[in-house]
Amino acid sequence: MAVDLLLGLQWGDEGKGKIVDVLTSNYNIIARFQGGPNAGHTLEFDGIKHVLRTIPSGIFHDKSINVIGNGVVIDPVVFVKELEGLDQFKIDYKKKLIISRKAHIILPTHRMLDAASETAKGKAKIGSTLKGIGPTYMDKTGRNGIRVGDLELADWKDKYRALANKHEAMIDFYNVQIEYDLEELETEFFEAVERLKELTFIDSEEYLYQAQKAGKTILAEGAQGSLLDIDFGTYPFVTSSNTTAAGACTGLGVAPNQIGDVYGIFKAYTTRVGSGPFPTELFDEIGADMARIGHEFGAVTGRARRCGWLDLVALKYACQVNGVTKLMMMKGDVLSGFKTLKICTSYTYKGETITHLPYNIEPENVEPIYSEFKGWKEDLTKMTDKSQFPKELNDYIAFLEKELEIPITVVSVGPDRKQTIFM
Repeated sequence: MAVDLLLGLQWGDEGKGKIVDVLTSNYNIIARFQGGPNAGHTLEFDGIKHVLRTIPSGIFHDKSINVIGNGVVIDPVVFVKELEGLDQFKIDYKKKLIISRKAHIILPTHRMLDAASETAKGKAKIGSTLKGIGPTYMDKTGRNGIRVGDLELADWKDKYRALANKHEAMIDFYNVQIEYDLEELETEFFEAVERLKELTFIDSEEYLYQAQKAGKTILAEGAQGSLLDIDFGTYPFVTSSNTTAAGACTGLGVAPNQIGDVYGIFKAYTTRVGSGPFPTELFDEIGADMARIGHEFGAVTGRARRCGWLDLVALKYACQVNGVTKLMMMKGDVLSGFKTLKICTSYTYKGETITHLPYNIEPENVEPIYSEFKGWKEDLTKMTDKSQFPKELNDYIAFLEKELEIPITVVSVGPDRKQTIFM
């Protein structure tokens, strides 16, 4: 069986967690393939809001197995808190949750190193979530990292000590004031590692290969968004992993010819957290209204999200690099009540009109060109079928499908799993 992918097409926060939860009943296995606890996947059902950071979003379904792939970086302390959050729902995660031995571990000193590096940058900071993600991936590529499989070895604490000592020397090099009590952090870390070791560790590439041979259905769940990809995002204001479709192959050990459908998720408008260019960002009352109505605050960080009109240039680019086969539009309900809607269809770039995403989209180089659409007044949140959609929303959807040449198969009209309309 082919492996289907689910990806964010903007700067993250598109609503991936909800859609994975909605789709999980169609799959035997849900597998996270990159990122770490900087991701916040929000699910809402039965009047309860759940935020997952490392655990795949299929964990609330009885029959699905949830795999944390080799491309993910795991903070044991954060991970154990996630597990404790599931305890009240009586979820047997020891049976339903398995971890790749090749996934890397975030150490307490990785978080401190992250803070020191960001502080040293001053005004040039990139907007890191300070979760230790970047330094952990640096150790991975620098061949210094500690992996989940190392925890099964007798000498893993010696390896830990050597790496932590190296990190402390690097923190001193930054010559900035970072307050931390490493002894206290390590006590919590080692306790969390013992809890982590209670779960099943697997050779995930072999596990998924055998699952495919057995006819199991697999959905690969991405974190963050395509425009935050380390290679194809708005560098350097990006995350430290490959958030695009290619990342699923390297982050799970799945061959490229085994990829099936690629589900691309986008908001009906655009948001961004932290620093970095954002051509369609709104600084007026409309942008403030979007943020207020859409509750645009980070699920993990609590940081306010910047809001703006839908950027079709960037969206086309994300569809192209991912090979998206089906689109899912989130938060259409947030746009209800806006008299006029805008979509950026091209850029003025250094005096020329272009329709592709250029190397640099900083404001001194790029100015968005908009098409305007009539808005709708109707409250979408109570709608249960596409036949109830106002004409203006249908026109908005039809325009996007024509421009992107990809069908929009799902429209989300609210945060609850039931507020999902299949087209």
